[in-house]
Amino acid sequence: MAFINYSNREINCKIVYYGPGLCGKTTNLQFVYKKTAPKAKGKMISLATETERTLFFDFLPLALGEIRGFKTRFHLYTVPGQVFYDASRKLILKGVDGVVFVADSQKDRLDANLESLENLKVNLQEQGYELEKLPFVIQYNKRDLPNVSSVEDLRNLLNPNKVPDFEATAVTGEGVFETLKAIAKLVLLELKKEKGA
Repeated sequence: MAFINYSNREINCKIVYYGPGLCGKTTNLQFVYKKTAPKAKGKMISLATETERTLFFDFLPLALGEIRGFKTRFHLYTVPGQVFYDASRKLILKGVDGVVFVADSQKDRLDANLESLENLKVNLQEQGYELEKLPFVIQYNKRDLPNVSSVEDLRNLLNPNKVPDFEATAVTGEGVFETLKAIAKLVLLELKKEKGA
């Protein structure tokens, strides 16, 4: 679904960070934004509700190269975590090119992770997408907390298809760029397949 801007010679790709409430989606985007060079990024926009924020910004990574002479600009979005905001989630998924599922590693959040992952699949299907056919990575966030599930248990529960997955502590930035680079690479590979580059 990438959008091509011929006048700027840019391919615009949309990456959505999805996951349960307070799992670290916003923290991921804030860290990336803070560490991205001012010239390479647009303004961060935050749509705040009473309990959740939806963040958005775009950036032009300098190291990822071009596809047929076009630069690639990535637009990063977070979805609200609470089920109450399901309509917003669906809207944000429109035109998605890649998904990062941010799982909360805390043991008492396993059900919330499963519910959110199932909700992602349903919302994608309603728009004609299949998660299995989209560039998709999983991040196991909050690895720094004391009461976390093992990565093996999280993988068994959330990653039966063995997509690329990463341990992270978004508040310190650990694993944040590894996750982003992996999803960006998968999106670019998919684009190159589509464009025959």
